[in-house]
Amino acid sequence: MLPLRNLPDLIHGDMSTLRNNNTLTTTRKPISRWLLLLTLLLTGLLLFLAFHNVAWDDMLTTARRAQGSFLLLAAAVYGVTYLLRGLRWHLLLSADSVVPRLTAISASNVGYLGNSLLPARAGELIRVVLIGKSSAVSASYALATVVTERVSDAGILILLSLVALQTVKNIPEWLTAASRITALLVVVGVVVFLVIFHYEARIMQLLDRLPLAGHVRARLGLRIQQFLQGARALQNLERMLGYAVLTALIWLLDILFAIFIADSFQLHLALPEAILLLTALGLSSAVPSTPGYVGVFQFVAVTVLVPFGFMKSEALVYILTYQLVTYIVTIILGLLGLLQIQIKLRSIPAASGTLL
Repeated sequence: MLPLRNLPDLIHGDMSTLRNNNTLTTTRKPISRWLLLLTLLLTGLLLFLAFHNVAWDDMLTTARRAQGSFLLLAAAVYGVTYLLRGLRWHLLLSADSVVPRLTAISASNVGYLGNSLLPARAGELIRVVLIGKSSAVSASYALATVVTERVSDAGILILLSLVALQTVKNIPEWLTAASRITALLVVVGVVVFLVIFHYEARIMQLLDRLPLAGHVRARLGLRIQQFLQGARALQNLERMLGYAVLTALIWLLDILFAIFIADSFQLHLALPEAILLLTALGLSSAVPSTPGYVGVFQFVAVTVLVPFGFMKSEALVYILTYQLVTYIVTIILGLLGLLQIQIKLRSIPAASGTLL
């Protein structure tokens, strides 16, 4: 039997194994004290800038306008996005071996819970470990599919933001510049991917000739192979179309979620504005921050939403509610996923390794 309280130890032990396994991952350096200090200082600075001179009475007035029906609708929509993300991941995983849908969805939800509570998006590695232990999917392939998801999501979000930039006025200059730079990087990345994909053998031969240390060359080659391994799942036309449809639905619901949060306070957030807000939040997630992006998201919300006609107090109430709803949904679904994974792992020895 596997008590739920022991599952973190199981994950930690298996993550250590993965780090030392040549078929998978990296040597992760401990977070330095200087980076931790920088993160805390940056969080404090951004919180100060976000809340400086805010009218607290106006925040309270805005919060009192909250409509529970819209908040429940927003929470339901956000929950459906997790279901769709789990189904999309299952679509990629099933190209390697048979994986129960519920297992893929549960591991995905636990991963997002980890991303919310732990730094450096550690939840991505957690879901890789869980799916490897509860199915026949190899850890290296699972990691490759995660990379494929992240790259495709970044590309879609940037494309949407470029369209939105043409229709919205009063956009912060930093957001316009960041979107264009990121779009350029995405285009370069796509070109590099297509070149690597079609000339993999030659590139691997060229890599062997580079004047690099043996372990560096091996690790770089492994990263290339892992990414291509996940991307090959989309060579099947039916799977690629399914992936595209699920991705479109996910982003549509994410946008609706952002709009419904605004509607719950009788605030107007147009579709292009919601897209640009999600883009800004996505770009800001690369900034060193505490779990939950405390400080970062508040600063971004004020910077982006005030030019769209929000009062500073309204922008802060909006983003605090946005984060609260996402946390509640993530914790509930993550814990349910953890429970399902626990049941799954208990059944594996008794079932002699067969899948449910």
